[in-house]
Amino acid sequence: KDNYTAVHEFLISGFKDLQKFQFPVFLTVLIFYVATLTGNLLIIHLVSTGRQFQSPMYFFLGHLSVCDILLSTNVAPNALKVILLGRSPISFISCNVQLFFFASSVIIECCLLTVMSYDRYLAICNPLLYTTIMNPKMCWCLAFWPWVTGFLLSMINNILISHLEFCGPNIIDHFFCDLAPLLELSCSDTTAVEIHVSIVTIVICIIQITLIIATYISIVISILKISTASGRKKAFSTCSSHLSVVFVYYGTLITLYLAPARGYSLQLNKVLSLLNTIVTPLFNPIIYSLRNKEIRKAIFKWKPRSTF
Repeated sequence: KDNYTAVHEFLISGFKDLQKFQFPVFLTVLIFYVATLTGNLLIIHLVSTGRQFQSPMYFFLGHLSVCDILLSTNVAPNALKVILLGRSPISFISCNVQLFFFASSVIIECCLLTVMSYDRYLAICNPLLYTTIMNPKMCWCLAFWPWVTGFLLSMINNILISHLEFCGPNIIDHFFCDLAPLLELSCSDTTAVEIHVSIVTIVICIIQITLIIATYISIVISILKISTASGRKKAFSTCSSHLSVVFVYYGTLITLYLAPARGYSLQLNKVLSLLNTIVTPLFNPIIYSLRNKEIRKAIFKWKPRSTF
């Protein structure tokens, strides 16, 4: 039947029954968001200006920080608005834009983590060829393809979504425009979108994490072949920060999408989404600051000048 009213605006319901916890939750999310911006902007500043950070590892770290800022900024401001007001209207175009940048940042981060694992693989398993292979041109190519891949795949997804019809209800039971609750509101066939998402999930997430595991198996084997304990410790320290970021990122991502999203667990799904979009982007600067001596020294030297 064609007798329906097309929906051009959605209502994001956010977290229900916050009541007296509304302000503490708002303040907590705001603090995490400001800390995420501050930490990642500091990493970008150090990597782009410090001479000691002119290496491929820090170059990719800078791109990872940009991606974390994109993810957090895309979700946090609207989440703060929803928490404060209880619910928030959003147009179909704005919803699609938010979904585009959310999907892009997730894909980009997955690809960047794989690129960084390849960088660590070359540095430890092929140290003599490292500087030859990881030349500036190669670094730019490796950093460029995650961004192109993320934006291109997300654009295809958005084009497919733009052809869907929405005829009510228009309430998105989430704190931002996530794909699953949006598709539930469609009154047309969503098969094309679901097939595309499934292919992207297999190609990007599963293959990427498989490549990361393969590179770290090779790294561990190479480290175990080092004769001295100090040499093994030094070799492992060069990739421990990246490995920690991989565990945190993929851990929250896998937990989020393995958790059921209906019934009593819907609120849990929202909390996990909040962790993935607000808290996880902060772990990148924290982990690298705590585990990297050069970054800790640079922050210590930079801080007094910033308080002038």
